Amino acid sequence: MKKFVMAALGGTLAGAVMTTQVAGPLLAQDAAHNTSVYEQLDLFGDIFERIRAQYVEEVEAEDLIEAAIDGMLTSLDPHSSYLSPKDAADMRVQTRGSFGGLGIEVTQEEGFVRVVSPMDGTPADDAGMESGDYITHVDGEALMGLTLDDAVGMLRGPVGSEIIITVVREGVTEPFDVSIIRDTIKLTAATARTVGDTIVLRVTTFNDQTFANMSEGLAREVEALGGMANVEGIVLDLRNNPGGLLNQAIEVSDAFLETGEIVSTRGRNPGESERVNAEAGDLAEGKPMVVLINGGSASASEIVAGALQDHHRAIVVGTKSFGKGSVQTVMPLASEGAMRLTTARYYTPSGRSIQALGVSPDIVVEQPPRVPVAENEEEDARPQRTEADLRGSLNNDSLSEDEQRQIEEEREAAEEAAQLRDDDFQLSYAVDLIKGLSKIALVE
Repeated sequence: MKKFVMAALGGTLAGAVMTTQVAGPLLAQDAAHNTSVYEQLDLFGDIFERIRAQYVEEVEAEDLIEAAIDGMLTSLDPHSSYLSPKDAADMRVQTRGSFGGLGIEVTQEEGFVRVVSPMDGTPADDAGMESGDYITHVDGEALMGLTLDDAVGMLRGPVGSEIIITVVREGVTEPFDVSIIRDTIKLTAATARTVGDTIVLRVTTFNDQTFANMSEGLAREVEALGGMANVEGIVLDLRNNPGGLLNQAIEVSDAFLETGEIVSTRGRNPGESERVNAEAGDLAEGKPMVVLINGGSASASEIVAGALQDHHRAIVVGTKSFGKGSVQTVMPLASEGAMRLTTARYYTPSGRSIQALGVSPDIVVEQPPRVPVAENEEEDARPQRTEADLRGSLNNDSLSEDEQRQIEEEREAAEEAAQLRDDDFQLSYAVDLIKGLSKIALVE
């Protein structure tokens, strides 16, 4: 017993000696690190005072400090930034669905301002801006070298004022100018309409109105069709949706999932990881679904597309999404400004990160570029003549009036589908796919 106690005591003493031997260098390293940090802060203070005292023009101390803070944050990644009190107020208005500007979501890549997506029905959308466009100049002034916030500041201006932006677009050999009139941007976050017997839900952004707009629109269209039994399926159109509020992306995903994980976020510390699971209830009652995405679908849009894809609840159609798989937390500051800081990455239910990779569609469908019809082609275009157009042609006596009416309705539906293919090929493909899936479901 004495031997055991001595051995234990010896082990304790040895452990104490070992701890002292290890802790000593660690404490010394921490002290050296803190000294280095304090030296750097002293350096910052020295430079700050020299600028205030010796710069060729007088500079406001607040402007210097805000620029230093913004530089510190923007050096981390493209989505971390400082928001002045005015910018913070503008952001709060934007999440409520109404704000002033052009109606484009932009990011910065290697000093260039890149359009993530134009928003539906906004001045930028009406002017023909496209996802992937690069903005190089505003009113003849180059944006190269500016921070993203400074560039966005140049894009903003009084409602009704004109702005000339210079655009570089892939496939176009020369930069070109686009004139846009600034306007108040009022976004309807989600709309619903019926194409044939398919309900198309168009979600343009994820603000605090998104889920309510979408669910109300869906219920209205279902009622118009006479109930869910008459609905062939749902197309969820997330193209050119730049994202927004995470909680709204979760609600939209949950609307069509009965169970399972929707998204997980993982931060710097493992203990801060979070998982969000779906609650029972599917607004579409299991009807076939297609999700449309493209290069302008980012962030919250990718969460929804990834969740529905991983659970095999929907077929994803279109082109690869933008690839923003990080979570930003907006932290209010004492100055009434705010700090937008990247605090986590998000992962789809299968555990994949979308950061820089995007969501790959199950079926790749490119949107063909619109080709303007030449004037002479319009003049030469004549309706095709048929037997029924000939004077004195015989009537078809083998069909009843109801049968003839049904044939006319089917012909009109086919012509409407053909027109949709010309106007929006990706959406037309999705609607056709829903029709095929609904037929399979009926057979089963």
